Amino acid sequence: MKQSLVLALIFNLVGDIAGLKCHQSDLIPIPHEWYQTADLLIGGMVSQFMYAFSEDLFEEMPSQVSADFSDMVTKFYQHALAVAFAVKEINEDPQILPNVTLGFHIYDSYYDAKMTYRTTLDLLFKSRSFLLNYKCTRQKNLIAIIGGLGSDTSFYMADILGLYKIPQLSYGALVPGKIDSTLIPSFYSMVSNEAQQYLGILKLLQHFGWTWIGIFIHDNDDGQKFLQTLEALLFQNGICTAYRQKIPQRIRLDNFEEMMEIILYIVVPLTCQKTKVFLLYGESVTLAQLRTILFIQDPRNKLKDSFMKIWVMTSGIDFTLSFLQRSWDLDFFQGAISFTFHSRDLPGFNKFLEGIKPSKTKSQGFLKEFWERAFDCTFPNPDMEIEKNETCTGKERLQDLPGPLFEMGTTVHSYSIYNGVYAAAHALNAMLSSQSHQRSFRKVKTAEPFELQPWQLHPYLQRVSFNNSAGDTVSFNEQKEMRGGIDVVHMVIFPNRSFERVKIGWIDPNGPQEDEFVISDNRILWPRAFNQVCPLSVCNEQCHRGKHKKKKEGEKFCCYDCVPCPEGEISNKTDMEKCFKCPEDQYPTKGTDDCIHKVVTYLSYKELLGFSLASISISLSLITALILGIFLKHKDTPLVKANNRDLTYILLISLHFCFLCPLLFIGQPNEVTCLLRQPTFGIIFSVAVSCILAKTLTVVVAFMATRPDSNMKKWVGRRMATSIVLFFSLIQVGLCAIWLGSSPPFPQLNMHSVTEAIINECNEGSPVMFSCVLGYMGFLALASFFVAFCARRLPDSFNEAKFITFSMLVFCSVWVLFVPTYLSSTGKALSAVEIFSILASSAGLLGCIFFPKCYIILLRPEMNTRDQLVRRKN
Repeated sequence: MKQSLVLALIFNLVGDIAGLKCHQSDLIPIPHEWYQTADLLIGGMVSQFMYAFSEDLFEEMPSQVSADFSDMVTKFYQHALAVAFAVKEINEDPQILPNVTLGFHIYDSYYDAKMTYRTTLDLLFKSRSFLLNYKCTRQKNLIAIIGGLGSDTSFYMADILGLYKIPQLSYGALVPGKIDSTLIPSFYSMVSNEAQQYLGILKLLQHFGWTWIGIFIHDNDDGQKFLQTLEALLFQNGICTAYRQKIPQRIRLDNFEEMMEIILYIVVPLTCQKTKVFLLYGESVTLAQLRTILFIQDPRNKLKDSFMKIWVMTSGIDFTLSFLQRSWDLDFFQGAISFTFHSRDLPGFNKFLEGIKPSKTKSQGFLKEFWERAFDCTFPNPDMEIEKNETCTGKERLQDLPGPLFEMGTTVHSYSIYNGVYAAAHALNAMLSSQSHQRSFRKVKTAEPFELQPWQLHPYLQRVSFNNSAGDTVSFNEQKEMRGGIDVVHMVIFPNRSFERVKIGWIDPNGPQEDEFVISDNRILWPRAFNQVCPLSVCNEQCHRGKHKKKKEGEKFCCYDCVPCPEGEISNKTDMEKCFKCPEDQYPTKGTDDCIHKVVTYLSYKELLGFSLASISISLSLITALILGIFLKHKDTPLVKANNRDLTYILLISLHFCFLCPLLFIGQPNEVTCLLRQPTFGIIFSVAVSCILAKTLTVVVAFMATRPDSNMKKWVGRRMATSIVLFFSLIQVGLCAIWLGSSPPFPQLNMHSVTEAIINECNEGSPVMFSCVLGYMGFLALASFFVAFCARRLPDSFNEAKFITFSMLVFCSVWVLFVPTYLSSTGKALSAVEIFSILASSAGLLGCIFFPKCYIILLRPEMNTRDQLVRRKN
């Protein structure tokens, strides 16, 4: 014998958008003349519309319905039809439940907690009165319940169903991200976790750069939890909420003051031109309530463009209007971006809907009420007179209804209901097919149906996995939530009040990071008020490149001033929190919006300055060599012999090398040139100055030795001069040896001294030792100047003191000026200053000491005789 089981659907059909309520007295007892069917109770139960599967799928059980349908949401009737379609397919499929006939009962929740509890108990224990935990009469064989649409309805039902372990498959309720499944052990969600939606909202706002948004939430606990969770997430990611408004659950049209207060509370944020994006969280009734508010404020749609915003809607919201709103449009929500659970069109469902006709049912009940509200007509009634054009013919077509009243395509919720029916059927099939379970059944020898306990279905329901007719895999994860992602849908609304859902992206948290959130901008049709350009929703205009944000005191962190970057820093993107420094090898542009690579620079032979200094250096060294040749050629003349000829030769040789020292400072620095340049210059100059000191001391000692009682005669001669040169030169050599041994100079790239260039220079290693070398050279120069100044008036024809005094004055002046100039110079100028000082001081020595002598040797040879020198002395 073929057995029968029943499913139940509890869904939302009649609401209280305008403050309407269904009272307990409106409830009509459910008749107990049941077919032997397995009842699958599906979703939002209150008004007790029940259908049993028999010869006619839509044959209503005998009952009278007194519920008020004046605010019926006709679009939700498709949820009931989805149950019927799924049950019809299952009963016609020999592979699923071959020995079982599946039936269903349908209930409405009216968006009311008391009615939800009342109907749940009515479903489980209904007789003439409630006797909890007792079956008083022959009961329907209930297997599972599907419902409800909203989170509050679903969890109200779970409070009771969890006690009796009856499987409940919610087709619209979002499960909070951190919920303990042990608290609702019988609860299964046909949609994914709410955490995916938070991720999608955040990614969407970041993708379009929307940092200043308004939020409307349904005024209930779910809305408050959503706001708290989302605001914390937005704050962490730099997004501010300009407005946070609650849409009341009921709008009472009979209280004018309260109604106007609500309208102003909602409408004022919509007039803000700065806030272009609003997030709407709630249920389908939330959208209808918001549309009611906008209608009261602007019944003729004159402010349509002023109220035009980009609406980001959460998954619980469907584009639907109630019966009372059937003549309104949804243009205010043109271009809305909605998050919806993944769904596809079910094969055959559209054809199934097209076949729904009142004439095909044996009685006019639930379908009759739907038909009258959907097509705004009335079926003929002998007791009432109606106008001819208001009569329902029964030939009306569902496909002619606008989308807000009824959709012919598979809606997300209908898709979830369809999957829920199949999930229960597959689980039941697995349970009946298991050998261990078959042995637990008693053999049926009579027409009595076997009894099944709903709690037995749980192990099989948790493990269920199958491919539905649309090709999607249906299975639950460890938290009893349906696996799968969320689609991002763009709403395109047409003038005839129809609309189209355009899939523009998706959220897949289980996929690769680059595919976690995907969106196609080119598929979005922005509202005409934005001229088909993505609107900018920020507290103030973007900070362009070269500027950064500066927080405005007393305002949210998304509101800021744009100030130029500090010197040396840049911002190369818009809306940067802080400017940043360029890498060491780059420098900022004038607009401080980019970095330019620095050019490596040093004093090169190829540039004019380097070439000129090198040419001067070589020319002076050649002149010095020429003078040395002249002195060697005329070495036996009295002028050359005077004042120690050997010291003259050493002085000229040292000056020759002094003029060549600048060549170590020109060209790209390397380890060898850096190691040699300063010590070589210091030692050679010390030898030259030591020779001059020796010359002046020789003159002084020779004059003092001419006195009859002088003991200085033993110091007169070459030994003293040689000793002076060696002694003072070796001190400088020692200083340089210590310098090179402790902290030698080395080449380096100086990134910081010059903004636009990298200086390839020599680091002196130890600035202290470098100062000691220069200081010692200065000491020798001052000593030579002092001695020469004292000896300048000595009556000696061979006296060079006057020339030496002037040359040392030039030498000291050059190096005194060198110190501040050197300390204030960088890069090429630093090397050029030192080269100039070397050449100038060396040229001063050469010119002041040797040019007068060359003049006499070459041009006045008659003065280069002993007689002339003696005459000059006398």
